[in-house]
Amino acid sequence: MSRTILKIPVSSPRMLASAIGVALSAGSAAHLAQAAENTEPKGERNPISLGATNITGQDQDNTSYQVEKASSQKYTAPLVDTPRSVTVVPQQVLKDTAATSLQDALRTVPGITFGAGEGGNPQGDRPFIRGFDAQGDTYLDGVRDTGGQSREIFDIESIEVSKGPNSSFGGRGSAGGSLNLVSKTPQARDFTNGGFTYGSDQTRRYVLDVNRQFLDDSAAFRLNLMSHEQNVAGRDAVNYDRWGVAPSLTFGLGTPTRVNLSYYHMESDDLPDSGMPYGYGSTASNAAHVHDKPTDGGDSSNFYGLKSRDFRKTRADISTVSIEHDLNDNMTLKNTLRHGSTGQDYVLTQPDDSQHNVNQFGTVWRRANSRVSTTTTTTNQTDLFGNFQLAGMKHSYSTGLEFTGEETRVSGYTVSPNSNPVCNVSKGGMGGNCTSLSNPNPDDAWNGNVARNYNGTNTKATSRAAYVFDTIELDPKWLLNVGLRYDTFDTQANTNAATGRTKLKDDSQFFNWQAGLVWKPTENGSIYTSYATSASPVGGLVGEGQEPNGFVTGINTSDLEPEETVNYELGTKWDLFHDRLSLTAAVFRTEKKNTRILVSSNTFENGGESRVDGLELSASGKITDQWQVFAGYSYLKSELVDPGRIGNRQNVVSAGSNKGNQMPNTPKNSFSLWTTYDITPKLTVGGGAFYVDEVYGDAGNTVYVPSYTRYDAMASYKLTKNVDLQLNVQNLTDKTYYDKAYSAHFANQAAGRTALLTTSFHF
Repeated sequence: MSRTILKIPVSSPRMLASAIGVALSAGSAAHLAQAAENTEPKGERNPISLGATNITGQDQDNTSYQVEKASSQKYTAPLVDTPRSVTVVPQQVLKDTAATSLQDALRTVPGITFGAGEGGNPQGDRPFIRGFDAQGDTYLDGVRDTGGQSREIFDIESIEVSKGPNSSFGGRGSAGGSLNLVSKTPQARDFTNGGFTYGSDQTRRYVLDVNRQFLDDSAAFRLNLMSHEQNVAGRDAVNYDRWGVAPSLTFGLGTPTRVNLSYYHMESDDLPDSGMPYGYGSTASNAAHVHDKPTDGGDSSNFYGLKSRDFRKTRADISTVSIEHDLNDNMTLKNTLRHGSTGQDYVLTQPDDSQHNVNQFGTVWRRANSRVSTTTTTTNQTDLFGNFQLAGMKHSYSTGLEFTGEETRVSGYTVSPNSNPVCNVSKGGMGGNCTSLSNPNPDDAWNGNVARNYNGTNTKATSRAAYVFDTIELDPKWLLNVGLRYDTFDTQANTNAATGRTKLKDDSQFFNWQAGLVWKPTENGSIYTSYATSASPVGGLVGEGQEPNGFVTGINTSDLEPEETVNYELGTKWDLFHDRLSLTAAVFRTEKKNTRILVSSNTFENGGESRVDGLELSASGKITDQWQVFAGYSYLKSELVDPGRIGNRQNVVSAGSNKGNQMPNTPKNSFSLWTTYDITPKLTVGGGAFYVDEVYGDAGNTVYVPSYTRYDAMASYKLTKNVDLQLNVQNLTDKTYYDKAYSAHFANQAAGRTALLTTSFHF
């Protein structure tokens, strides 16, 4: 076998990152020793708060699950007075649950599921919020973070989940909501935090977080390092290996002008999970799926990939410069310039069932999916925010301009053979292209060839936007929250193929707005009603995913309008128990209209509609000084009101209709509970329960993954003032369940029981 692979070295840079961490730790050994003996450490200095920029982050002693305000200045009111559903996963929840990835962290937020990727739809994070694909709706410190990735959280302080159409905040997309990851930034105190985790399935994780002030404490430097490697519980052959480094530097702490410089780098080198094929209820050679679920052939650890062929390498590089200046006590100007580049390089096995091998012969075709992609993004965002009095009413406002250029280059590999065979031979047959459903061998010899294929698609997009937000205090009991954003979005896709070249383009302009009225019967509570919109133009994912509103080769899609989503919401929020516990409740209707649908062969129109009616409840914070809770419940009743005609990949219509079906990746019921209790000042115990209803993988509701309940447990002990021990057992009952559904062929199985022992130190 021969193949050409984009080499991304891992070991040498990881050793360099580790060496930097050791050097920093060793260089400050005297300071660490002194801090260990000092009962009044420097860390007790009062932090300097810079408002929306959150330079100081979360105080080390603040371990509450409750968050009072979102980090973005676009949220012009505290969360209790914000007329929309917003859930913030704070640092303490990330720590207590031993989360290491975005998917781990979002397990604690009901109403979010993840979809599976393959070749055209990239591997990585593909969240669905309230039933709508949010693959392109992730932001880093308020700036869109494009590119298919599997995001780490070693440099993340908190994760903000805004539910409901959100284009007035971030621009295109965000039909079901958006995610904002808040980075760790330099703080106005010295500290060193670190830890190492040893666990089952050869898990090894090392992290270091160092913050140092200098220049008479007006500047600070922070460095976060991470190294992680593991196999996966209950899965044969699968392994993950990654490392990252994130330095940041802030000048002007405590002064009217602050400058922050940051850089983030992460690389991974994995043998990815190929998932499980969907089974068939019928053994006929032409069987169609009818409410079928994944099958593992009798052994849930079965891996259908090939060690000699499969791999996945990723990288992310993000550089940011932000300058913030207080024009006066009530007005601040901030400019953020960011350049980011992310890349993926993989060949992985999809356990394909399109020839009905699974039900006829008990075999699986090892279909190869590949991708080589690079996404670069440059954004300049300027914000002016503050507050003022006008006509006796207080205004808390934020306004700004945003300019962004994005480019995605997608190509792949030519894998031969890869031709959809009939696998009527058992394990290892046809040169390793087929394997047994019940007893696959990932070490099978594969007689094929992998060659780099440079044909592909180059997609470019330019967006410009202006926006304004305001919370108007009509009187102490009534608040009006409004927001308006105008976007232009121009995109062009150039495809090179053996059959020739194609060029597709689209230019869109759209307004989005939101309005909410808040009544405060008491200072610690609110009742609100709100309305919000979003717009999804053609090509909004800029080549990094298969979207229903994307470009279609050979079809004139330039005349199609952006898809429109509206949300009606009625809710209430209360801070109880001396404002230690936040409770929220909301009912809503989200309607996506003007969706692109197939009305006849090769003919599309803006005329479709889908709808979600829902209820959401949440609780976060302290019930007592010792008892914390982070919980939520989501009910989503989804419907494809008008999905258009059913068509194949060539856009040729076929018989049948999906009208009235449940939307894919949308569980009716989902529930999460994470809670901890301090038995003594040193000993804490906790646990969690997570339930997700049955989820369909496709619009036809023919394939699904079953409902599941997962239980977790943890215990932590403060060994000394500077050293903590924490034991987490995830998936306590070793439940076999699926956490990602693909629309055809396969679903991804979650990890089995995993035990993690973490030793943390802090000075």
